[in-house]
Amino acid sequence: MPSFRSGTARHRRGLAAVVGMFVSLLALVLALPGAATAAPGDKEASNTPTTSASGNHSAKDTEGLRANPKAPGKRGEAWMGAGVQMHEADSTDGAAPDKERAGLAATVHGVDVSSHQGNVAWSTLWNSGVRFAYVKATESTNYKNPYFTQQYNGSYNVGMIRGAYHFATPNTSSGATQANYFASNGGGWSKDGKTLPGVLDIEYNPYGATCYGLSQSAMVNWIKDFTSTYKARTGRDAVIYTTTNWWTQCTGNSSAFGNTNPLWIARYASSPGTLPAGWGFYTFWQYTSSGPTVGDHNYFNGSMDRLKVLANNG
Repeated sequence: MPSFRSGTARHRRGLAAVVGMFVSLLALVLALPGAATAAPGDKEASNTPTTSASGNHSAKDTEGLRANPKAPGKRGEAWMGAGVQMHEADSTDGAAPDKERAGLAATVHGVDVSSHQGNVAWSTLWNSGVRFAYVKATESTNYKNPYFTQQYNGSYNVGMIRGAYHFATPNTSSGATQANYFASNGGGWSKDGKTLPGVLDIEYNPYGATCYGLSQSAMVNWIKDFTSTYKARTGRDAVIYTTTNWWTQCTGNSSAFGNTNPLWIARYASSPGTLPAGWGFYTFWQYTSSGPTVGDHNYFNGSMDRLKVLANNG
């Protein structure tokens, strides 16, 4: 019996030594540079913005939210230019184009934002010379930007003239239905001198068929349905955001809107290039998707006085 107790004690001491050695080795491994704590496949975890329980991104993550992703991950996540980036790419460095080379006598610098930018640092943009902003309000009839209030009111409070835009999905519901949804959820207009007319963002489908499965004539009718309904709801003609390539392919280069709806041309280059039929000039030009503070930067084609006219009923 004594020998049995002695063997048990030795066994326990041996086991303790093994456990101690394992703990020491584990500590050494964890102390090595670059030791990973994420699960396999989480290499980008350290670059993923964190969110609070309310879903808001913390202030330290604002810079990480500056740029748009390469493509929307799911419906509702598109932004102004999502399809443009996917189909026409962006080789710009984010710097503002030379105004003389682009044939611009006067300009006002602006930005457009969506949920991808989270809580925007509006004072930083104001101090950099940005004077107007457009904020995504809605998409289709089932998506509202969760950051709309901070972005829409924040730009206004810092002194900017601002407006809202709707990302159109013509294959999900009628133009009238989407125009009403937009006007009721942030896309309205008031004559306060600081609210721009709403924008119809009509571009490459980031979720499927380029022209949303519509014929050219059906697309033109869809856009007419949207713009006429928006005009009836707000008293304003909606701005149309598009690219010449998409417009030519999907509307047959329709000239039906040039006399009524201001044009916002998207072209990531040193000049706005050839415009769609019907428009002799553009009102806004989105010239990059990779600018400072937030990705999308724009020029208004005119002076600040003219931008105020547009806001007031121009």
